[in-house]
Amino acid sequence: MSEGWVPEIRPTDEMSAAERRRLVDSMRPEDAAPVPQLSEVDVPGELRERIESAMQKYPEIRSASLPALWAVQRHYGWCTPEGIRQAAAVMGVTPGYLESVATFYDLFHTSPVGKHRVLVCHNLSCWLRGAEDVLDTFCEAAGVDPDAADHIGASSEDGAVYLRGFECLGACDIAPMASIDDRYYGPLTPAHAREAVEQLRAGNEPIPDKALAGRETAGGPEPEPDPRVKEGGS
Repeated sequence: MSEGWVPEIRPTDEMSAAERRRLVDSMRPEDAAPVPQLSEVDVPGELRERIESAMQKYPEIRSASLPALWAVQRHYGWCTPEGIRQAAAVMGVTPGYLESVATFYDLFHTSPVGKHRVLVCHNLSCWLRGAEDVLDTFCEAAGVDPDAADHIGASSEDGAVYLRGFECLGACDIAPMASIDDRYYGPLTPAHAREAVEQLRAGNEPIPDKALAGRETAGGPEPEPDPRVKEGGS
């Protein structure tokens, strides 16, 4: 490595192999951001409460990393650098650790995306029932490039909708289907896709008649608890 070389701060996927090697060689343990002190970080009360609640459910603090990052993403719309730092301060871990988790799972966003997140399943069951047409119509209605949406995800220019074709959402019984803001909808037609985008932009609940949450369970209404079972008893 040449004397005085200073690594340029830019995405590593834009670097050549030689540039990455030089960057790795230049790193030292003391260069990593330390655990931020909670007294030095202004954490929104609601976000802190959600993270602390998650931490109480696990024997190891780091096991709460996923729900903590979900809390950050729900609060800010994506895993912002400051949001990750806030979560790190609450958990007592380094921001680098949480960032490594966030960049490993592709449902976490480490850059801004559209306000409403739409994942269109295009695995076998959904594909056989017309998922490609549904995704194309979502893209057309939102003004998103279908090729980009199908591979890495893309947001509409107005920032209202983020679209992505997803490999499997595990809801083959309502194929073709989509997840809209973490809720399942299906079976869908291209007309439903167009309607959903219009309703999202208007600030309304999308296609409520297609929401999985509003359906009864397969066995009918939940039965009343057995009176012989004491609530909270052993």
